[in-house]
Order: sequence, then C-alpha cells, then structure tokens
Amino acid sequence: MRAVGLKVLKNRLSEYVRLAAGGEVVLVTDRDRVVAELGPPQAGRSASLGDALLAEAVRNGWLTPAVAPDRRPPPRQPVAPLASLLAELAGDRASR
Repeated sequence: MRAVGLKVLKNRLSEYVRLAAGGEVVLVTDRDRVVAELGPPQAGRSASLGDALLAEAVRNGWLTPAVAPDRRPPPRQPVAPLASLLAELAGDRASR
C-alpha cells in the first residue's frame, strides 16, 4: 500500500493508475489526511464501463432487469397506410 499527495498524484496519475490496476491500493492524501483510495476494480465488476454502470444500477435498485430477456417485443403495427401518409405529405408540400 502506498500513500501519495494530491499534487504528486496529479503529476504522475498514469503511474499510480497502473499500480492500482496491478492490484496495489494507493491512498490519496491531502495535507497528511487520507481522502481517497485508488485500487483495482472490485471482484465481479465488468471491464466494460457501460456494463459496470448497468450492473451497479441494478444492484442499487435503480433498474430492474428484464424477466424474460430472450423474448422479442411484439412487431410494430403501422400508424397509417403508406398511401395516406404520402398523400398528406404531398398536400403539405403543395401548400408551401
């Protein structure tokens, strides 16, 4: 475990991120007071940011996963027949 001040961390951030990715915990200090920890991702955390954010949202109860994720949504029905949509579009263009 290492401790590093904010100024040094700012100047050498990539080095400390590599240490944390390698499994080491880095304590971030501000005036000799620990204010944060930089460490490797928690076990079970996805390597993809999007997957990790979704998984955290489910853990916090903000999202509920689908009950049957392999089911497809019902097919969409057209709002109106194509001929009537094209006729309405032509009328709009003619009024300009």
